[in-house]
Amino acid sequence: MTHLIRITLVAAIACAMSGTAIAQDAAGAGNVAATTAPVASAATQPDSGADWQFYGGDKNATRYSPLSQITPENVGKLERAFVLHTGDLPSSGARYSPETTPLKVGRSLILCSAKNILLSADAATGKENWRYDPGVSDQAIPHAAACRGVAYYTAPSLADDAACKTRVVEATLDARLIAVDLKTGKPCQDFGQNGAVDLWHGIGKKVPGWYAVTAPPTIVRGVVVTGAQVKDGQDEDAPSGVIRGFDAVTGKLTWAWDMANPANKNGPADGQTYTRGTPNNWAAGVADEKLGYVYIPLGNSSVDYYGSNRSKIENDLSTSLVALNVATGELVWHFQTIHHDLWDYDLGSQATLIDYPGPDGKTVPAILLPTKQGDIYILDRATGKPLAPVGEVKGHKEGSVEPDFVSDTQPVSLWHTLRKDPLTESDMWGFTPIDQMMCRIQFRMANYVGYLTPPSADRPWIQYPGYNGGSDWGSVAIDPVRGILIANYNDIPNINQLIPRQEADKMGVRPIYAPKPDATAHVAGGGEGGGSVYPQINSPYAIRVNSGWRNWGTGVPCSAPPYGGIRAVDLKTGKTIWDEPLGTARRNGPFGIPSYLPLTIGLPNNGGSVVTAGGLIFIGAATDNLFRAIDMKTGDVLWQDVLPAGGQANPITYEVDGQQYVLMAASGHAFMETGRGDALVAYRLPK
Repeated sequence: MTHLIRITLVAAIACAMSGTAIAQDAAGAGNVAATTAPVASAATQPDSGADWQFYGGDKNATRYSPLSQITPENVGKLERAFVLHTGDLPSSGARYSPETTPLKVGRSLILCSAKNILLSADAATGKENWRYDPGVSDQAIPHAAACRGVAYYTAPSLADDAACKTRVVEATLDARLIAVDLKTGKPCQDFGQNGAVDLWHGIGKKVPGWYAVTAPPTIVRGVVVTGAQVKDGQDEDAPSGVIRGFDAVTGKLTWAWDMANPANKNGPADGQTYTRGTPNNWAAGVADEKLGYVYIPLGNSSVDYYGSNRSKIENDLSTSLVALNVATGELVWHFQTIHHDLWDYDLGSQATLIDYPGPDGKTVPAILLPTKQGDIYILDRATGKPLAPVGEVKGHKEGSVEPDFVSDTQPVSLWHTLRKDPLTESDMWGFTPIDQMMCRIQFRMANYVGYLTPPSADRPWIQYPGYNGGSDWGSVAIDPVRGILIANYNDIPNINQLIPRQEADKMGVRPIYAPKPDATAHVAGGGEGGGSVYPQINSPYAIRVNSGWRNWGTGVPCSAPPYGGIRAVDLKTGKTIWDEPLGTARRNGPFGIPSYLPLTIGLPNNGGSVVTAGGLIFIGAATDNLFRAIDMKTGDVLWQDVLPAGGQANPITYEVDGQQYVLMAASGHAFMETGRGDALVAYRLPK
């Protein structure tokens, strides 16, 4: 996650003068003429229907809809159909980043709020049908309260009129699996204990906020599969990254995949835990029902920025996509995107299932994987072998505190990457010449030898791309008919520095489980000198992370805009069709004063897009709090609306009574500094 970067009026004007298109800052903006762009042949056949039954839209997680009522020609007529309020607002001091993407099943919207309140509402009016509050406390909030989505399951073994024949399943911030009846919202009494399963079992001492689930579970062949988020930077002796499968009807443990101890398949022995500190899975998975595989994107080991005491199995599997056999929980294959990850380049994106030409030219079931580094990989779904070319580049050891650990080489995608060229001193930027000079001085004083400069303690090092991507949890959207991939991305560096343990101790940096410090101590996640400080207990170094490399005086980034964009890629060739900045300067200006100018400059963004058969891309994501419709052929913004708070979530589109709706959660985001709220806004054409 990253904070909102305070872009100045000067940046907006500079970008506008450089030829960036100016977007209109009002609902109902006029249409822009479309031009012809190359598209690839169909990659796979999409699911049909008017619902949005999976977090990723369909079973393949394409975020594609076959609906075509809303088109480039009429999108300017969109109007608000309703605004749904969850009622879940933060108490004083609580941080919220809801990131909610509902499901649409039948006539109902099904969603979770920031603190896991489950809601059902009429999909045409937003009128509430039922709600269930599992009672998650503020103490359970990790970085921020978030629930990206839920899953649902219809049990073939139950009678059609049985309670919980179809059930909604979510995983919570306080590490529970919850199942309720789709029709009534009442807990499923056959699932766990009174509708809940305790995910803390086998994890170890409960430390609220350290182990939490923010992603929707994946349900395949009657098994609910989930990992959990382990709060970064605390201690190498952290909760396990174990992946578990539970029976979707009873909630009983079916299997556990503990990468470092296969003997824990049925859970650890009494008094024992799953292996501590292993790479965890905080992002959404996807499954192939036919193969019976579930594909899980893994993060890094605890802690992120030091690795010399990691085990071999951690080194082999960290920051990898793993395929697990859902019947047994056994590892089928893995593909690693960073060797010996020292940059917090967790796999945060949900992968997407597509069909892709194999070595003999015939299409084979494939999986497409975006990464924070910007590389996009296409792999054989059954074997994990690359179908699109992958290369290796030389690793860097300059300035490293552990040169023997740094990998000699690193994988890169030769098919497509969102990553830009390395930074140079001339790329440094500022609101005034003094700001720019200070940024140039920082650039010269930092360690930087390009992509994957290793962590250093003697001086800061520049990390580019920063740990927020490239692609992050919003993932990509794929039009399988036109053969186009749509990827929004961030393009901003971090500047970080390792802090020797003795110095960190003097600073009073403490982990999440430490007693509450006095008012002068530096707690984990708090910091000084620009950035957040995390203790990384049981390693020789704490870490200061400046996620956005803000200037010392004005808070303006040291790198020049654009700071984020959106790109269309030909699935057949991997070539860029168009690439445009995403976000305007309307909420930004000198010294944080909003300019209200609709000049497109490109902003940090979190959350993904939806693509439709009508030829449109719908996306919030950017920190200007605008919801946009973009022409898929050209990248031109055709319509936009000002949201009540940030749209850092994935939108959906669906149909009710023959009318197409588009819905965007506009609840704001603590880390992106886009306000806070509880609204979901739905749009449709006039009846």
